[in-house]
Amino acid sequence: MVDKGMDRREFIKATAAGCGGFFFLSANEIKPEETTGKKPKEKKFIYRILGKTGIKLPVISMGVMNSSNPNLVRAALNSGMVLLDTATTYQRGTNEKMIGEVIRERPRNSYVLATKAHPPTDRSTGLYTKEATEEDFQKKIDASLKNLGLDYIDIYHHHGVSVRESALHEPVLKALEKAKKAGKIRFIGISTHKNEPEVIRAAVDSKFYDVILTTYNFKQQHQAQIREGIARAAAAGMGVIVMKAMGGVQLQERAEIPVEPVPALKWVLQDSNVHTIIAGFTTFDQMNLDLSVMEDPALTRSEKAHLQWAAFQTGLYCQGCGQCLQQCPEKLPIPDLMRAYMYVYGYRNLSHSQDLLLSLNLPPRMCGDCAECLVKCSIGFNVSRKIRDVIRLRDVPAEFIA
Repeated sequence: MVDKGMDRREFIKATAAGCGGFFFLSANEIKPEETTGKKPKEKKFIYRILGKTGIKLPVISMGVMNSSNPNLVRAALNSGMVLLDTATTYQRGTNEKMIGEVIRERPRNSYVLATKAHPPTDRSTGLYTKEATEEDFQKKIDASLKNLGLDYIDIYHHHGVSVRESALHEPVLKALEKAKKAGKIRFIGISTHKNEPEVIRAAVDSKFYDVILTTYNFKQQHQAQIREGIARAAAAGMGVIVMKAMGGVQLQERAEIPVEPVPALKWVLQDSNVHTIIAGFTTFDQMNLDLSVMEDPALTRSEKAHLQWAAFQTGLYCQGCGQCLQQCPEKLPIPDLMRAYMYVYGYRNLSHSQDLLLSLNLPPRMCGDCAECLVKCSIGFNVSRKIRDVIRLRDVPAEFIA
C-alpha cells in the first residue's frame, strides 16, 4: 500500500535517497558526453521478452490514447515499434476504429495489439458496482474486436484497477477466461493507475494474469514499492509494461516547462524487469526521440542531473496517495479530478478529461461552499483551484471538443 502519511518534506527526502540508488548505476553505464568525431556505428533496437508470453518487443511501444493520426501510427510501425496500446473508451471509441484501419493493411503477425476496458466502479472505494457483470465485460471485449476488425486481440487488460478486491472480481475474471478459451484474446492483462503495489501483489497472487500494465516514473513517492512489485511480477513470469513514464508532462504548471521525455523514459528502462514502455507521443518529432531511446537507454550525467532537479518539481502528476480523500468533507474523488486536470493541461486531451469527469457522478456545485479548503496535498497541489478550473469542462457541449 502507498504510505498515506508521507508529507512533502518526507517525499523530498525519499526521492533524494532514490536518486542515490536507482538513478546512479555503474560507471560503465554512463554514456560519454564527448563525441570523438567518428561516424557512429549503426545501432540496433534493444528488445526484451514480455514474460512468459514469449512476445519480443522493443523497449518503447506506442500508447495511442492521445493520437488520432493514422499516419503517425503507420510511421511508428514502419520505424520498428510493434505494440500498439489503446482502449475501448479512448477518443470516445474512435481510437480503436482508427487503429483498425491502419492494421488492416498489415500482416497479423507484424504487430501486437493491446486494448482494455474498465468495469463500472465506485470511484470513492475502487470497488465495482453491481453493473460490473460477466456479461457486461464480455460485451466490451466483443466491441473491441469489432472496432479493431480482428478475430483476436493479443493482450486484453482488465483496466484501471486500484484495489485488491477489484483485481480478483470473479465476474470479470470469468469473462476474460472464457474469451481466452474461445480464442478471442491471447493473453490477459491488468492495468493500474494508483495503489499499484497492492494491485500488482493481487495480480501475482491470483496466478491468473499474464501481463501487468502499471504507472512507474521518477516522480513517484512510492517508486521503491512499485519496483519491488514489478520485480515480483517478472519473477513470476508476468510481462511488465509501463505507462505514464513521464510523470505528468509538465514540470511547472502554466510555466510551459515540460518533462524531458528521453531521460524520463531511460529512467524507467534502467529497471531490467520492465519489458516495454507505452509512450504517448503525438508528433513525428516526439516519435523520433522515443526511437533514440530504443537504440540506447543509458542515462548520461546531464540527464541524471536533470531528473534529480525535475523530481522535486510539483508538476501535474497526482501521486494517487489518497491522503486527500479523508480530508475532504464532501468526499470528492480528488485523485480522479487531478487526473482529469492533467489530461487537459498536460495531454491536451479534452475529450478524455470530460469523459472522466462525467463518469464520476459529481455534485452540481463543487468547491464553492467551503470557507477554506481543508485538503493539504502531500505534494503541494492547490486542490480547490484545480477542481474549480477543470470542472468547467463538464458543462461544455461535447461537439465543441475536438
